[in-house]
This record gives sequence, structure tokens and C-alpha cells, in this order.
Amino acid sequence: MTDGTTLRALWGMVLRDLTVLRRNFLPLMVRTVMNPLLFVFVFTYVFPTIGTGVGVGRGGEGLGYATVVVPGLVAVGMVFTAISAVALPLTMELGATREIEDRVLAPVALELVALEKIVVAAVQGIVAGLVVFPLVYFIPATPVHVHVASWPLLILVVLLASLAAGALGLVLGTSVRPQQIGLMFAVVVVPITFLGCVYYPWALLAAIPWLQHLVLINPLVYMSEGLRAALTPDLPHMPPGASLGALVAQTVALGWLGVRGFVRRTLT
Repeated sequence: MTDGTTLRALWGMVLRDLTVLRRNFLPLMVRTVMNPLLFVFVFTYVFPTIGTGVGVGRGGEGLGYATVVVPGLVAVGMVFTAISAVALPLTMELGATREIEDRVLAPVALELVALEKIVVAAVQGIVAGLVVFPLVYFIPATPVHVHVASWPLLILVVLLASLAAGALGLVLGTSVRPQQIGLMFAVVVVPITFLGCVYYPWALLAAIPWLQHLVLINPLVYMSEGLRAALTPDLPHMPPGASLGALVAQTVALGWLGVRGFVRRTLT
């Protein structure tokens, strides 16, 4: 295949999946909105209202907890949605029914089919991230001080974060058997959420040095910190170059692992 033919084939498969999603618009929106809605409601309305919200020091004095968690909530919404969009269906397609065989009969490389799944998951992840913004203007009980400090940085972080989340979903979907879905969320998804600097800036982990270094293997850390640099620059945050560089490296690494795992599982 020439590069032009490959791109057209990829775009055709993406359009096919997006058409299917459009026909299932209501279930898709419920699935996409539910997690961000619950996270925003609990952490920006319930916590401040009952008096358990906290602020943040070291450069972020006076900013409420709702402001602290908004970038992380955008990131975790993208991750949850992108992982669910590719990992859950893929475990079924690669399972006993072997539904994946219908897709791989197309005259394209298996690697292209895997990349298409990452792209479609990334699109859904971006939608989930965008959903958070109107929610944080209407739900929080305390003022949220969010503004776009750099549009190019925000766009880059969102694109890289969505692709990294889609690639992570592909890795999980090709590594986990259908009967192990619950284990995947317990062992992988929940830990990366709580240790992904969603509810606190990475800089504040300096009080626990070993943990501050350990969480650097978590892609959600760089998504949250990159969004903090773009949306809440007054808060402590990782240098944008470090966040972007790590996201690029992890997207490439996860993408390679996911595509390799997809080809191996499909052929076996």
C-alpha cells in the first residue's frame, strides 16, 4: 500500500466506527458523561459543601479544591472513556466469539486495524474531556479559577493524552481475558487513577520522595500535570516540556506494545 492508500483505508475504518457510534448516540453519551459527571459532582460540589475540600499551598494559596482537581478530572475522564472504548469491546472480540475475524478480513495490514482502534478511542476520550468543562461551570459549590494559559499547549496535551489513553486501552484489551475484566480495573485502572496526580499536584508529593518518583511511570500523571500547566498555571505543576516529552514517549511505547499484542492475539 502507498502512504495515501493507507491513510484512506485508516480514515475509512475510523468513519465506519464513528458511524456505528452515532447510531448508538444515547448509550455513548450516557457512558461518556457518567464518569466525569460523578467525579465533578463529588469532588467539586459534595466535598466543598460538607467541608472536607482542601486547598493547596506552595504557590496556589487561596485556590479552592475544585480548582485543584479540575485538570485531573479532565484527564481521568479521558482515560476512563478511552480505555473503556477499546479495551472492553476488544476483550470480547478476541474471546471465544472471535468477532475480530470479520474486521481483519479487510485487505489492510493488521497493524492498521490496531491503530484505527486507538484513534477511535482517542476521539471518544477527547469528547469525554470536553464534557468536563461545562460541568465545572455549573456544578461546583465554590468558584473554579480555570483559564487557558496556552491554547497550543492545551491542544497538544489533549491530543497526546487521548492517544496515550487509547494506546493503553489497546494494551489492556489485548492482555486481559474477558473473565479478567474486573481484575483489570482493580489492579490497573483504579491504581493509576489514585496515583495519577488527579487529586493533588505532583509537586506536593515531594513530602513523600519515593512515591513522587514511583508515580512517574504512570501516564495519567503527565496528562494531569500538562493540563494543570495549560488550565491552572497558578498551581504547582510539572514543566510543560517534561509533560509533553513523557506523553510522546509513553504514547509511542504503549502504541507499539498494543499493536504488537493485537497482531499476536489476532493471529493466534
